[in-house]
Amino acid sequence: MLISSYNREGIGDTLIVMLNNSEQTQLKTERRQNIARVFDETSGETKGYNFFSVSDLFSINEKGPVTLTEQQVAVMNKALEEAGFSDLLTADLSPKFVVGHVKECVPHPDSDHLSITQTEIDGGKVLQIVCGAPNIAQGQKVVVAKVGAIMPSGMVIWDGELRGEPSHGMICSARELNLEQEPAKKGILVLPEATPTGEAFQVDF
Repeated sequence: MLISSYNREGIGDTLIVMLNNSEQTQLKTERRQNIARVFDETSGETKGYNFFSVSDLFSINEKGPVTLTEQQVAVMNKALEEAGFSDLLTADLSPKFVVGHVKECVPHPDSDHLSITQTEIDGGKVLQIVCGAPNIAQGQKVVVAKVGAIMPSGMVIWDGELRGEPSHGMICSARELNLEQEPAKKGILVLPEATPTGEAFQVDF
């Protein structure tokens, strides 16, 4: 997995790359040339990299999440090698926000407000996603933030567990997607039935 973000106005000319969930871990960094490796102090597992002065490698026009091309990732891998790091990055061009079809929705056995859904996304893949929205129901077309998505709030979506049930993504509300034109009502955003399952959903940051 390759999650990257860039905000020149906020943090300068630095590309932040996340490879694994770093929550609840003690992190350390080591810097070589213009690259800092972020890793778990206990396991030594690489959690990500910061590429400083990234404009020396290539230009980035986006603000927020960045989808890196295979060519850009190849340039980054060369820079990692030249700096003496051994990790090899792999480009991830798949959309992180897609239209999902709630194929099944049942009450959570250990909660009075959570539901367990089986939701189809792009490529026909079905994800189990635990959802707390009161209006979630079988048959709906919804917006799914897949694992690796960066929300407009800056939160990153990881695999998780809610009350003992695995959850692999998030079914989003209009507010979470920063859709100001949508009514600020409680619950997830329900799309028209004709919206194609798996279609990428555009989120503005």
